[in-house]
Parts: sequence; structure tokens; C-alpha cells
Amino acid sequence: MGTLIKVCSVSELPPGSMKGIEHDGKRILVVNVEGTVHAWDGTCTHEEYDLSMGFLTGDSVTCALHLSRFNLLTGEAVNPPAEKPLARYEVKIAEGDILVEVA
Repeated sequence: MGTLIKVCSVSELPPGSMKGIEHDGKRILVVNVEGTVHAWDGTCTHEEYDLSMGFLTGDSVTCALHLSRFNLLTGEAVNPPAEKPLARYEVKIAEGDILVEVA
């Protein structure tokens, strides 16, 4: 098991919102999709752009740089030019806080 880091409280990330954080030089994108919190690598797999600067729509995020789109339930790239999926992080909810497991 890796280290758990606190991202924010659950109340700070309502459904339909996202938050980008950085930990040890890695970007992490934390999203609330219809009440379920997910965490993904926060860097677009096409040109390494910060996905937290993109657009959240339903269960996908679109990179603001070249409009690659990623499914936030699976991590899959669903719209080019990105082809590689996003890496997933484990999420835990404890005492009203969102925690992400990092290596």
C-alpha cells in the first residue's frame, strides 16, 4: 500500500467538479462524477498538458490544448489526438476527506 495524501474535504468537490493537485512532481486530477470520486494522472497523454485546465463534461475531461478527451470512469482516451489511457489512482474517503493513494 502506498501513502495516502489528503486532497480536500468531500464538500469541496461536489458532483460535476474537478481539482488538480501536484505531489512529488506528478499531476493528479481528482474528479467527482455523479457523486463518485475518481483520481487519474492529471497530465494529457498526448502533449503532457495539465488536464485540470481542461473541460469537465459528464464523465469525461477534454484537454484544453488539442481537445483530446478521456473517459473518467475508465481512463481511456476516447477522442484523438491522445491514444494512451490515463493512469488511475486509488481513492479513499475517510472522516469527510478525500484521500488519494500515491506510491
